[in-house]
Amino acid sequence: MREERRDRDSEGRARSARPRDGLGRPLPYGAPGVERQPEGVVRGAGETLREAQRLLDAGMPFHAHEVFEDAWKSGPEAERALWRGMAQLAVGLTHAARGNATGGARLLLRGAAVIDSYPDRTPHGIDMAGLAVWARELAARVGDGPVDAAREAPRLT
Repeated sequence: MREERRDRDSEGRARSARPRDGLGRPLPYGAPGVERQPEGVVRGAGETLREAQRLLDAGMPFHAHEVFEDAWKSGPEAERALWRGMAQLAVGLTHAARGNATGGARLLLRGAAVIDSYPDRTPHGIDMAGLAVWARELAARVGDGPVDAAREAPRLT
């Protein structure tokens, strides 16, 4: 029986070294891919929003989700729900762009519910009400086929 070895990062955690496309889908080893977003980067809220918006505008919501995930994991406890909801919106857009209507709609609606329940309506200048409307409208349309992630990217602030 042939033993397959898993790719590992410098700390020994399983981590695929396969290149990925702009929507985060794995490509064959050796194929040209999009540079991955570094993980574990600690950013302030403004820098998080600027980087995530840049990635969303470039049609790379999977990578924007990783930026939000870093904020979720490294930010203040009181803001974890905010960044988790933002990450869910980015993943929902990722799935919608990949053509996964069910997963895309589900994550967009879940993210909208999280940000709707967030007590501050404009944390760090984020238009929470506008994002929730955007997410629900997109969730209602994803069954029509894959969406263009750059064209559908929301304005965060």
